[in-house]
Amino acid sequence: MFGYVAANGAELSKEQKKRYGAVYCGICRKIRESGSNLARLGLSYDMAFLALLLMSLYEPEEAGGDHACALHPLRRYTDNEIIAYAADMNIALGYYNCMDDYRDDGKLTAKLAADVFAKPLPRIREDYPRQCGAIAECMEALSRLEEGNCTNPDECAACFDRLMGEILVYREDRWAQDLRQLGMALGRFIYLADAAVDYRRDRKKKQYNPFLAM
Repeated sequence: MFGYVAANGAELSKEQKKRYGAVYCGICRKIRESGSNLARLGLSYDMAFLALLLMSLYEPEEAGGDHACALHPLRRYTDNEIIAYAADMNIALGYYNCMDDYRDDGKLTAKLAADVFAKPLPRIREDYPRQCGAIAECMEALSRLEEGNCTNPDECAACFDRLMGEILVYREDRWAQDLRQLGMALGRFIYLADAAVDYRRDRKKKQYNPFLAM
């Protein structure tokens, strides 16, 4: 359900591509530090967008360096408090998304995937109770709607728009209202886009899809 907000590389300048890559690699490194190497496999482009957006507003002091990882030895990475926040949100979303798949399909692989993200989750919940609470509540509400074969795509999308709205709000400050509105619109787009992309697969597997139910 994630990964729909990605940069259009053809439209970026050389410096913009470097900046985007440094942010993406910075989040990836933080996920490894907080979680594990396996948890890095759940890295989403959406979180790079989140980090770039919040960094443009809060302008945190940045660190970083060269040699992002063994796979990208020549790539620079960026590190700051926003990068750490994006990494934590990626871990939380990865966990709840895998648990949602486990509830839907009952596959042990989904539960094992959720376990990959579980180790740092208590600390993330303590640091960001509002965001993690919203993720848990919205995924649970969405699961109930899907189990009930909800025929209204907007009702399902509304669960995901609240989730994304809370994630985009880093702090309850002067930016909160605008960020929450942007996040809600973005969450609605992501949910409906994902349903459209999965339409044929869900029809074949006889799985829930709001457009099939409609």
